[in-house]
Amino acid sequence: MKNILFTHSYFLRFDPKQWSQGQPYAPLGTIYAAALMREHGYNVALFDTMFVSYPDEVIPAIESHRPDFFVIYDDGFNYLTKMCLTNMREAAFKMCKLAKARGCTVIVSSSDSTDRYAEYLAEGADFVILGEAEQTLLELTDHIKGGDTDYIGIIGLAYVDDAQITKTPARPVLKDLDSLPLPAWDLVDMDVYRQTWLKHAGYFSINMGTTRGCPYKCNWCAKPIYGNRYNSRSPQNVVSEIKLLKQNYNIDHIWFCDDIFGLKPGWVLEFAKLLQQEDIRIRFKIQSRADLLAEEELVAALAQSGCENVWIGAESGSQKILDAMDKGTTIAQIHTATGLMKKHGIKPSFFIQFGYPGETREDIGLTIDMINALLPFEIGISVSYPLPGTGFYEKVKAELKKKTNWTDSDEMALMFTNTFPAPYYKQLHSYVHQNYHKHLAKNSLLKLVKNPLTITGRGLKKALSVFYYTPLTYIEKLKLNSLEKTM
Repeated sequence: MKNILFTHSYFLRFDPKQWSQGQPYAPLGTIYAAALMREHGYNVALFDTMFVSYPDEVIPAIESHRPDFFVIYDDGFNYLTKMCLTNMREAAFKMCKLAKARGCTVIVSSSDSTDRYAEYLAEGADFVILGEAEQTLLELTDHIKGGDTDYIGIIGLAYVDDAQITKTPARPVLKDLDSLPLPAWDLVDMDVYRQTWLKHAGYFSINMGTTRGCPYKCNWCAKPIYGNRYNSRSPQNVVSEIKLLKQNYNIDHIWFCDDIFGLKPGWVLEFAKLLQQEDIRIRFKIQSRADLLAEEELVAALAQSGCENVWIGAESGSQKILDAMDKGTTIAQIHTATGLMKKHGIKPSFFIQFGYPGETREDIGLTIDMINALLPFEIGISVSYPLPGTGFYEKVKAELKKKTNWTDSDEMALMFTNTFPAPYYKQLHSYVHQNYHKHLAKNSLLKLVKNPLTITGRGLKKALSVFYYTPLTYIEKLKLNSLEKTM
């Protein structure tokens, strides 16, 4: 029993917004696990669902590879899988049944199955791995291969024993990340990813992880896989992978998909030095926090190493809301970090969250004012989304009825009672986006007036878009006011 067919349950086609954007990232967590299993003598293959239309398309792969183990192993580094979307859950259930019917031992590892292991076991999974999964997967498959049927000693596992669900104690997260082999990129059809990126973005980006976990305690942030522990690969290990990826796949750009990039003291400075020593030039984007980026030395080192875009969880322009979220950052830090990033040529981008319990019209206004004043490079707007295992979920779970997850990443349904009902937040999302683009256009127009000789064709087009976004913003505002009056 040495053949493993890996897959994952993120179907890009089932997420219309992401499909239209055409910027897919390979299932990094999946190919990490595949690399470890291959290193320990297993024959591994990958059925990548990213571009697949239906779960049933896995059947030829199962019948061709005839795996002993069918492993649905989701990418725990990607925020889209952490959202536990129901479209993807139903696809996972379907694949469990299909593999089970063809004689496979079915193993599942994902954020969703960690939270809902009983449902996955009822839908055909033989085992659900809870939390970080590589070591548990290896121990489990070795156990089965050796003929053992007593699994109680394998930590981090849920399974059915004598018609009852057994859940073993949690497995500690891996501390030495350099001990893992580099991801099995050779299992991925990189050409289809490359062509999709080139078609939609004009360059080719891939994903890398340098850390696991996040030590901060924002009370709405779910961490079912890596938890609150923060462990880091060495800068040397990361640079080795970058060299391999540039050499083998001619990548243009990297998304470092860590929850928090470069938190370990001195890590970014060492990383920048190594890239310079190796004469590696690569553009990348990261996720970080406003309080970390209020330090100019760190921002300068990021810029030196090739960072061109940083997403921060700005969340709100109201300090009251940030404090209620246990965010641990201040409005002043958001302003400072944004200024420093712009000073060093890095594009600051904001995650914004509306609808947190207690948020008022005044708090919403403060958030809009912050966006207009700071003019980030991009904004990503969402409404508060309760996921199991968070303090926020505990606050509102009594109000969650039949619907507890979004269908796709753009649904933005408000699933609990708040200051305003769900239609208001949908319209607010539209208004804030149009208003943001109006202010970007207005800023470009002012630059054009002040320095007409420096204008480019692109800059002129952006400046003139003020005449498009101004009336559109006005209309969206009227719709928002109309909704508010009916409440």
